[in-house]
Amino acid sequence: MEEKIRRIRELIRIINEAGKAYYQEDREIMSNYEYDALYDELAALEKETGVVLAGSPTQNVGYEVLSELPKEAHESPMLSLNKTKSVDELREWLGNQRGLLSWKMDGLTVVLTYERGTLTKAVTRGNGEIGEVITNNARVFANVPLNIAYKGQLVLRGEAVIRYSDFEKINEEIADADARYKNPRNLCSGSVRQLNNEITAKRNVHFFAFFLVRAEGVDFSNSREKQFLWLREQGFETVEWKAVTADTLSEAVRGFAEAVEANDVPSDGLVLLYDDIAYGESLGRTAKFPRDSIAFKWADEIQETTLSYIEWSPSRTGLINPVAVFEPVELEGTTVSRASVHNISIMEGLELGKGDRITVYKANMIIPQIADNLTRSGVKDIPKNCPVCGGATEIRDVGGIKTLYCTNPDCQAKKIKSFALFASRDALNIDGLSEATLEKFIGAGFIHEYSDMFHLDRHREEIVEMEGFGEKSYEKLTAAAKKASVTTLPRLVYGLGIAGIGLANAKMLCRHFGYDFEAMRRASAEELTEVDGIGGVLADAWTGFFADEKNNGIVDRLLKELTIEKEEEESGDQPFAGMTFVITGSVERFANRKELQAFIESKGGKATGSVTSKTTYLINNDKASSSSKNKKAKELGIPIISEEDFMKLLEEKQG
Repeated sequence: MEEKIRRIRELIRIINEAGKAYYQEDREIMSNYEYDALYDELAALEKETGVVLAGSPTQNVGYEVLSELPKEAHESPMLSLNKTKSVDELREWLGNQRGLLSWKMDGLTVVLTYERGTLTKAVTRGNGEIGEVITNNARVFANVPLNIAYKGQLVLRGEAVIRYSDFEKINEEIADADARYKNPRNLCSGSVRQLNNEITAKRNVHFFAFFLVRAEGVDFSNSREKQFLWLREQGFETVEWKAVTADTLSEAVRGFAEAVEANDVPSDGLVLLYDDIAYGESLGRTAKFPRDSIAFKWADEIQETTLSYIEWSPSRTGLINPVAVFEPVELEGTTVSRASVHNISIMEGLELGKGDRITVYKANMIIPQIADNLTRSGVKDIPKNCPVCGGATEIRDVGGIKTLYCTNPDCQAKKIKSFALFASRDALNIDGLSEATLEKFIGAGFIHEYSDMFHLDRHREEIVEMEGFGEKSYEKLTAAAKKASVTTLPRLVYGLGIAGIGLANAKMLCRHFGYDFEAMRRASAEELTEVDGIGGVLADAWTGFFADEKNNGIVDRLLKELTIEKEEEESGDQPFAGMTFVITGSVERFANRKELQAFIESKGGKATGSVTSKTTYLINNDKASSSSKNKKAKELGIPIISEEDFMKLLEEKQG
């Protein structure tokens, strides 16, 4: 008995640490499979011994409230759902009742209250007892009705989620790969609980109703399904559901399983709810679970295979991530041969070594994970040198998690951002060479400097075999590189990533030096500061870059791969010739500031990023703004004009 209680204490510590890392610190120290197995072991021991200790995750519901948002107690506790992975158990639970089967969405549960047809309150689930008041944020959800036809008091629960498609768009706009969000659930949780609802509004949060708590005076004929239909009539989007009986349940579960891959709404299973409201309520609840509904988690398809080796994949932060490469297996209809192991601590927990027999699965039927190591030969051969640069590595312990790092500050893997800039649309524009692809290619040793991007043909065989690639992807990428090799000098100059030299400055430099790159390269700081928009800091950055022999070698090798098209001197209508503009604030007539900048340049003007004595006009639709650029313009006596003033100026110049 004492031994079992010791195990209970140990399990509580391990599970709570994993929960804290996952929910509060956005870290993952074990797989979902391991977490579920430990949780189930704890629940079984508590049932066997009758001992339930304070702090047990089987008794805690949800996350702890940590933000500065106002807090409010729920009228009645919001409980977790009991769960099963067995369709037979699900069928037995349903019995001869009619049920509603729906997605178990993976976001943040929110309770909405409407009074006299108006949204008056929104509270998160919080820890089940106390939630956070997020009314202002809920008002800017993408699909929540602010007013409804029903004028009585309405209280309903639903899930706030960020769709996969929106999640990917948000991440694409973040240049730094390490700063990107790890999954839609974490992004949604942070978005819903913002102190500034302007941020929430930009995240395109959606709300899907899944339970009606109260709607005074409405007869639903004792049917949850009729509640769902009524909520739709009020303008709410509800969770997708299917009415089932014990006879149709298996087919319905199979239908949802087949839809997982194409489902744009994050989910981690299904929920089965009794349609009969009175029957469900008559069952009451346990201390932790309601008895009118149950969660179904996918029974993971597990395959046994052999670990071929651990691939060590460096990133821009210096972190070297272990990736398990194993003999290919079929999982959930696709062939899988790789799974992230995340860090050395997880490797040590699995005692993972080359040649081990392992079991693998797809978490939520999507992400490949290692379930268990059957032979446990032990961790060995942690590289002492970085696989990209050969620099020394070191193992660091951060918060109890062991990770491997490259110590070389000049490691190519740490320069992904500069390579991504070079390949970006405004620079060389190598379509398809994203940061994610660059990270793979640099990690594999295909790219060490800019010129290597034009010789991917040297690695054709390896590329077509890489996950996510094939012959077609390879052909498209090499064709894009060939097309990009014919470029212009401003694009090249911008693509070199010299600190502070944006596209507008690159264009000005090229014009000033007559598109003579060698003259630009040899220019002194004094010569450079004669160019509009180039001050002492930018001049020093430029001369410092070309004072480095290594940089010059990289540029020389790059130039051999490029054909620089001669820029045609601007001719014709140049009403803004000799004028310099700075743009700040939001624009209305143009799609964005970049479009306005291009328009100015097409009319012979220059657009710079900072206000100086050489600035002719500052364009800002908010002339009364207290921004630093407005203040600087006023100090220097530079006129501040709106877009409307700008267009009038153009008419005058052309008139």
